[in-house]
Amino acid sequence: MKEAIGMVTPPAGQIPGIYHRQVGDITVTVVSDGYLMGTLDVLHNIAEEDAQRMIVDAFGPAKGRKTSVNTFLIHSQGKLALVDTGCGTYMADTGGWMMQNLQAAGIKTTDIDTILLTHMHPDHSAGLSDRNSWTPFFPNAELVFHENELKHWEDDAAMARGTEREKQLFFQATREQVAPYKKQMRMFADGDEVFPGVIAMAAHGHTPGHSMFNVQSGNEQLLIWGDIMHVPDIQAPMPHVTMAMDSDPAQAGATRQRVCDMVASDRLLVAGMHLHFPACSYVVRDRSGFKVIPERWQL
Repeated sequence: MKEAIGMVTPPAGQIPGIYHRQVGDITVTVVSDGYLMGTLDVLHNIAEEDAQRMIVDAFGPAKGRKTSVNTFLIHSQGKLALVDTGCGTYMADTGGWMMQNLQAAGIKTTDIDTILLTHMHPDHSAGLSDRNSWTPFFPNAELVFHENELKHWEDDAAMARGTEREKQLFFQATREQVAPYKKQMRMFADGDEVFPGVIAMAAHGHTPGHSMFNVQSGNEQLLIWGDIMHVPDIQAPMPHVTMAMDSDPAQAGATRQRVCDMVASDRLLVAGMHLHFPACSYVVRDRSGFKVIPERWQL
């Protein structure tokens, strides 16, 4: 008589959101911070019903948009950088998962030497500091960002012009998250080497200091392009579609067109904070716009 076989419990969660990609002698690790569900009224230059149709056609949600939030580790010359810090506890609970994914990757917050910020929106910089004690999560890290960025978010006149949501979630959140790092900051300009093998490239418009980071080693490159696209299923084929949170929508749209032209011409591997995880992708021209093609999985 056969013994009864016990019930097998199905998994309750995903495996950690971590993906390693070698770039010459540099290792870049994509670390998921989760995702955010958003509305479509923040997209400009497109009707909401057209935007929803495009998302559904790309097998996205039937209502609204689901936006990946990605951060990146860069291992170079014995040092470790973190690019952006995710949502922290300021956004929905589907975001803010970076810390547990760092732990799953075997990374201690004290291991990180440098934090590179593409810009200071809350889904990029709100994971810098503990909101209870206002101590830095990364005590040994130098905080590095474009010279235009913090002066914008610390500008009281600019804050006064914002909506109540922008005042609290953009300006106030940035100020309180960055404050614990005041003694360990460094600002860069376009073209500076901000970390071994990493060159900063201006991509202004989304914010006054929005920047990309080009990781270069040997004859290989990976462009971490920040928020060039928020909704790739729409903004790739229609690069003129801008976002309500763009500081300068016209410049943001022009920057997206310029960067997509560049990476398509150069066949350059890109990774973005809001490209679908694990984010590493190529961009090709398609009709009057572009198409994002995810890179095949690398061992």
